Amino acid sequence: MPVNETLSTYSDWTYNSAAGVYVFAIMLYLVEQAFTRAPRKEAVAAGRIPGLVEQPKPPKQELTRSERFGRMGAALTVLGAGLHLASLVLRGVATGRAPWGNMYEYMSLLCLAAVVTWVVLMTKFPIRKLGGYVLAPIVVLMFLGGTVLYAEAAPVMPALQSYWLVIHVSVISISSGMLLIPGVASILFLIKNKNPEKFPKLPSADVLDRIAYRSTVVAFPLFTAGIICGAIWAEAAWGRFWGWDPKETVAFVSWVVYAAYLHARATAGWRGSGAAWINSLGFAFTVFNLFFINLVTSGLHSYAGL
Repeated sequence: MPVNETLSTYSDWTYNSAAGVYVFAIMLYLVEQAFTRAPRKEAVAAGRIPGLVEQPKPPKQELTRSERFGRMGAALTVLGAGLHLASLVLRGVATGRAPWGNMYEYMSLLCLAAVVTWVVLMTKFPIRKLGGYVLAPIVVLMFLGGTVLYAEAAPVMPALQSYWLVIHVSVISISSGMLLIPGVASILFLIKNKNPEKFPKLPSADVLDRIAYRSTVVAFPLFTAGIICGAIWAEAAWGRFWGWDPKETVAFVSWVVYAAYLHARATAGWRGSGAAWINSLGFAFTVFNLFFINLVTSGLHSYAGL
């Protein structure tokens, strides 16, 4: 099927527009973070920080200026996610295939999954002020995807012309994107837990811990399913379920680390900083697998399109 160059161009435009909108959203989140007053010490002592315990709803008050900036940042995040989704849809229609056949497209889907996860978490927890910390690495990944990793719209190579491309790559990409959020949350937890007085505007350590745990609980089964689907595809394509290819090996190590995190999170002696360190290690392996394994090493998964 010939590539529709017009739709491909529109896809690139919406991708770049989404990245630009995310940058403006980061600025608004940082303004809210900077001008929000830190909780009073007496409120901390009484355990009345939002997210720690349920509190009666206070009377409706007029939004402060910082809160207005935060809400505008959240609105821009949703707008950026819409543009981001449109870029993937346009890319798929332009090429007549699933729009994650190279590293540029894979990275785009991964970042969109991370943004959507963040939007969902913002509706559940009082964490909107962290938007700058969360979107910053996503924008960096999108910048790298749109420059260093960019690939022209084209049909995929014969090895990838399989329905497993739709299943395996999408599940792995989405779950990896979701796992970026608990990684950031665990790093912020370690910072907050070590020096709570120096970072009073961050959410409580308890809230950060719950964000990391709940998002990992959702992403881990998807990640597991993605690895299993990859093994089935490998057997059909290469005649074996597992061959310790570099990407397979690091993916398995990442799986073990996240399984260890969930176990540690449920164990009293490891809950807290110990579990957060393990989750941060899983985050490091995810990023390592995304860049180093895909771009530096050579193996059966060397489909970066570079």
